[in-house]
Amino acid sequence: MPTSSPLPPSTLRTRAERLRALVADGVLVLPNAWDAGSAAVIASAGAAAIATTSGGVSWSLGRGDGQRLDRATAVEAARRVAAAVDVPVTVDAEGGYGPAPEDVAETVRALVGAGAAGVNLEDSAAPGGPLFTVDEQVGRLRAARSAAEAAGLPELLVNARTDVFLFGLGGLDDVLVRAEAYAAAGADGLFVPGLLDLDALAALCARSPLPVNAMAVAGGPGVAELAAAGVRRISVGTALAQFAYTAAHRAAAELLGPGTLTEPAGALGYGEVDALFRG
Repeated sequence: MPTSSPLPPSTLRTRAERLRALVADGVLVLPNAWDAGSAAVIASAGAAAIATTSGGVSWSLGRGDGQRLDRATAVEAARRVAAAVDVPVTVDAEGGYGPAPEDVAETVRALVGAGAAGVNLEDSAAPGGPLFTVDEQVGRLRAARSAAEAAGLPELLVNARTDVFLFGLGGLDDVLVRAEAYAAAGADGLFVPGLLDLDALAALCARSPLPVNAMAVAGGPGVAELAAAGVRRISVGTALAQFAYTAAHRAAAELLGPGTLTEPAGALGYGEVDALFRG
């Protein structure tokens, strides 16, 4: 696996510091990317930072979602995204590509080498559960923090994802227990996908020792509502990837059916897209 970063160390530190400031200073909105092209397009739309979605990355590589990537493949995908944009990139590292703290440490070192300014690390041992115990996940988060420091990037933003609500494995009190422990282990943020009840989110944000990240969904609360509840970071998971694949499916079905091609009307022009990769 290549180990050289596409970014000079000073640039990577600047990006990690910028990512931290974006959360500290307001509400960070992250439309998730799944490859270099989508990252460049999202950045051109005005995104201050890029988050990857492991589901979208997996699909783009011909795999299903749910921790089915191996470390080397995931790291190389992250490297391409980081090299394609001039903004901080935070990488969805799924479960760390191995259960042990040493696995997590190896993943974090590799992602720092690939140009990541932040990582998401989830507490699911497998899709749907079970979760790692609190103590197990604390050990994994400590390993992530130590690995970032050893790799020369103590500024790396570690966003701890808990799947308590996503997989229906507990409630707010369970999340708060994990939030306290994860904060003590060196995490910088708390991601709680599956929780979109605004009252529950407000209660969590008021009591969590970590800034809270929520995953917005189509038809759910918007950015303003989530921000009013206290959420500091908002991402969308696979939503944009799903939309892009849906658009391709509709256009292909139209061309193969009636033989017309009206679906792509209003699409970015060839020159607009190509120019994103000529810098």
